Amino acid sequence: MTAAGTTTDRPLVVRCGAFGDMVLLTALIRELSARWLRPVDLVTSGPWSRPLLDGQPGVGEIQCIRSRKMPYWLAADQRRLVRRLRARGAGAVWYCDASDAARTLLSRAGIDAAHIVDVKDHPLKDGEHALEQWRRLARITPACWAERTPPGTFTTIAGCSLEVGAGARADLEVWLRRRGLAGAPLVLIQAGNKRTMRRGLRRLAVNQKYWPNERWAEVIRQVHEDRPRHRIVLLGTAAEYALNQEVAALANIDCLHNAADDLPIPRLTALLQRADALITVDSGPAHAAAAVGCPQVVLFGKALPSLYRPWGAAGAPVQLLCGQVDGAASMLGIEAGEVVDAWRRIAAALN
Repeated sequence: MTAAGTTTDRPLVVRCGAFGDMVLLTALIRELSARWLRPVDLVTSGPWSRPLLDGQPGVGEIQCIRSRKMPYWLAADQRRLVRRLRARGAGAVWYCDASDAARTLLSRAGIDAAHIVDVKDHPLKDGEHALEQWRRLARITPACWAERTPPGTFTTIAGCSLEVGAGARADLEVWLRRRGLAGAPLVLIQAGNKRTMRRGLRRLAVNQKYWPNERWAEVIRQVHEDRPRHRIVLLGTAAEYALNQEVAALANIDCLHNAADDLPIPRLTALLQRADALITVDSGPAHAAAAVGCPQVVLFGKALPSLYRPWGAAGAPVQLLCGQVDGAASMLGIEAGEVVDAWRRIAAALN
């Protein structure tokens, strides 16, 4: 049971997703905050969620758990979450995970089905973008609120959004000076993805977002030739540093900077906002770039662009590229020349 049967009018969202998933979730948070006129609390996982969303408009308390599937008696973080939810009180919950693992934790906290809007009960419509599914979900009211009307209204904003705080911008300027990039125009490259570095540098058949290093090097050399004043920064996590080094060695130009060893998320979002453009595989940084208004070229593999194309409220241009191999969708079917042409379409709008 919740503490003394307490209730709360603050919405709660449960979403344990990857980096890009959590960027997309900002559309749901924005609508719920506007409709309920309250901050939206969040139950999530992953080391990226708190630095990405803490302090964003409409975001309230963020509760993180390491794993939803670990046995409850072994998971101190799960028990802490249940205690916090009991003290918080039962209220309207939007459950946004495909897995039911976290539903058990809600039950332990005294939050029953009448309080929950479950995304599995409201599946994607044909051709619907993930962001539109979240906005549609925000319009559904849990059964426990059937006799009450939330006090606010919905927004007319489409797309995801992130604000870059003054602290992150100041940190970025210090970082740029330290790396000799202060004042320089920037083009960013995201060559890797979360599967790239599993089992070292082996290219796994399951990695649907792998694009050959040689093609990345060709694109980088052409970007440099087109915009010799620009500095090109390779993004990624620390695990992708070695991959970036391989790409840099093949490109063999002197304006290339491998930043994968030094990009905490607030600095990454500030860097995306500061840059002139991003060239990337379908990835979390692609969604973050859209959310902060960075123009970009995005390479898609088997994921559906209609569902996952980067879509930011800022309306920055996005060039999408898809390829095929043997009649099946594959990033390997995209040639370097296609990426260069898409880059030039983006670059035509730059000063």
